[in-house]
Amino acid sequence: MNPRPDLSLRERLAAQIAQDGPLTVAQYMTACLHDPRGGYYATRPALGEAGDFVTAPLVSQMFGELIGVWSALAWGRLGEPRDVVLVEMGPGDGTLMDDLLRAARAAAGFLDAAEVWLVETSEPLRTRQRERLGDRMGGRIRWARSLDDVPGGRPLILVANELLDCLPARQFVRGPLGWTEQVVGLDRDGALAFARVPAPGGLPDAREGTVLEVSAAQQALGSALGERLVRDGGAALLIDYGRDAPGFGDTLQALRRHEHTDPLACPGEADLTVHADFPAVMAAAEREGATAAIQTQARFLARMGIGERAETLLRARPDKAATIGRQLTRLVGADQMGDLFKACCLHSPGWSPPAFEED
Repeated sequence: MNPRPDLSLRERLAAQIAQDGPLTVAQYMTACLHDPRGGYYATRPALGEAGDFVTAPLVSQMFGELIGVWSALAWGRLGEPRDVVLVEMGPGDGTLMDDLLRAARAAAGFLDAAEVWLVETSEPLRTRQRERLGDRMGGRIRWARSLDDVPGGRPLILVANELLDCLPARQFVRGPLGWTEQVVGLDRDGALAFARVPAPGGLPDAREGTVLEVSAAQQALGSALGERLVRDGGAALLIDYGRDAPGFGDTLQALRRHEHTDPLACPGEADLTVHADFPAVMAAAEREGATAAIQTQARFLARMGIGERAETLLRARPDKAATIGRQLTRLVGADQMGDLFKACCLHSPGWSPPAFEED
């Protein structure tokens, strides 16, 4: 199939479905986010207050700074290796890495030992990252399209904020006669619409109406990280909104201009996400021999000293007290990011990364 180049993504998807049949939710998400001519991240990612959504690094510099402190402390606990790979996956507009590198300068020797890699598939975001980071690290910042493209053989310190939620998931719905798969098809008028088709076997028992999301992509990342960490040593810090225990629920959502919208309404024009399935990611890493731990973002940031960092900023800028207070609440408040977001650490066995020591 080779649809006309002047067609919108919605029109091309409808034509594809009409010819080949429904798309899984995972296939639909992938097209909406990464289609080269119409995908959200491929053509029009919009971050920040003037865009479609705000991530923690854009809320406050404190977030990225504490990730920088965490990275430097992890390097220290690894024995201060003279050659380490510092990776950020899904680095957005580069704000987190910018704040991370500024804070990490305080750890003597860390940045001298680090080769920085940004794993990014979006060309518009790569451009913004280059503009922000410039000649930081003396030209030792490199870009890759996947983790596989980042050279191994050295300890890995990896961070990723709001990456897992962008990885596609399939959806299954328990019906009166068993499980069905929710797919994206066409209604009688040719518009995109959800439909149900028979599901594969092997799904758990559940009540009628239950929705189960399964992300092979999230699990594959957990496996890849686990294998690499066991082989090369190091730690990966994954921060995202999602669950820390196995569960059910429909979490597919579309955000446009900070408002929730119908996921089928404007393919490629809104950010599509699902909740991170941390239990599945952790289990995949543990099958490779890695160690995994998880806690809320609020607890992680508290253990990393966000309260003390906020006090330091307040002393330096008392005129910004209200702003700093709002930022702190946004990051750690139980009804804000604090409890919904989780901090998951995957690491090579035999040591405890900072903030993840056993109580």
